[in-house]
Amino acid sequence: MTLRFTQFGGGLLLCALVAYATAAEFPAEDPKPFAEARVILQLSDADEKKQSAVLDVANNLIKHYGGPDMIDVEIIAFGPGIELLFADNSRGARIDSLAVSGVRFVACMNTVDTLERLTGKRPVLTEHAIPVQTGVAHIVERVGEGYVLVRP
Repeated sequence: MTLRFTQFGGGLLLCALVAYATAAEFPAEDPKPFAEARVILQLSDADEKKQSAVLDVANNLIKHYGGPDMIDVEIIAFGPGIELLFADNSRGARIDSLAVSGVRFVACMNTVDTLERLTGKRPVLTEHAIPVQTGVAHIVERVGEGYVLVRP
């Protein structure tokens, strides 16, 4: 999201817009109140084996904990790992299946903005991608909320 300042005392307006945008990205209430564990899986490599591994780990966690309601999983992609969330990724069916099970796919918009600047084209992301401005900051926040960070 690109915000531009106008003549209206931008600070308060900007804070309100950022708070609204953040609330729209992630539900205010706990999406998985019965989850026994909360995991964030980091993907920062373009390697196809790593992409498959992160999807495998998410699936294995759901099985291990006895179903999607018992584990809260986010996959965050940034840097070269953002390719996992490209709309034309060959793993689209697996992403769809995991999203149905409640896995959230988080996309770093700093990476997307950088790719657009470098290539002149904005990558199209999967419909399941949840945008955050800074992927690493999102990880830090989630770890502070009790999520365990895993980098398969």
